[in-house]
Amino acid sequence: MRYAFAGDRKISCRLLKFLISKGYKPLALLVSEGTNASHNQELIEIAQLERNYVLSANAFKTSENIKLLKSLDLDYVFGVHFPYIIPQEVLMIPKVGFLNLHPAYLPYNKGWHTPSWAIIDKTPFGATLHFMTENLDEGAIIHQKRLVVLPEDTANTLYQRVLNLEEEVFVEAFDELVTLNPKSKKQIEAGSSHIKKDLRNQQLIDLASKINPMDLIDKLRALTTNKTTEAAYFIKDNKRIGVQVRLFDLDDE
Repeated sequence: MRYAFAGDRKISCRLLKFLISKGYKPLALLVSEGTNASHNQELIEIAQLERNYVLSANAFKTSENIKLLKSLDLDYVFGVHFPYIIPQEVLMIPKVGFLNLHPAYLPYNKGWHTPSWAIIDKTPFGATLHFMTENLDEGAIIHQKRLVVLPEDTANTLYQRVLNLEEEVFVEAFDELVTLNPKSKKQIEAGSSHIKKDLRNQQLIDLASKINPMDLIDKLRALTTNKTTEAAYFIKDNKRIGVQVRLFDLDDE
């Protein structure tokens, strides 16, 4: 199995170590750079590749590096939390496909802020390994698993839980991937999709509006992420007051 690895975040480090432990070293590494990067240096250390096979940020889109990737005779490119748009020319390089590990139960919650929208829209949630296509998160599904959204979950706690499930999904699919002919199924339902700015449209709480208490609680927990800039807020005395919440099961206390 010949592959390039495109990733960021801690989960990508764990999965790259997993692949190497199984005897499959990457032939090229695509990493983030700048404000998008959190684990790029760790991935470089794990991969132990020559520098010209490590492509940072959008360098993988240049004609020179597209030629490099084509020369590697890749079966796959594995994308794990890699925050860059992949052009069709790059998607077509690997013989089997460019795969993406997505923190959502596709076809629901394509795109951004998947834990938040699972709470707001009350849609199924989980983790999915799928083929990438030009249309965001619409490729055929190789493997996926559901995750129950708990009443005490915030978007942040739900995201932390789904990271473990994403790893399970990839590891469970590994034997299929090695065959170079993994079974997959098309997404036949429309599901749901959200772009990045959709969450901003949910943040303002109008103090003059009437809202069902459960709907308000769901909004607050869906907007409790690891970023205060994504928090719900209300306006009082010409100031924006942010709100984040912590929920817990009293019966477990």
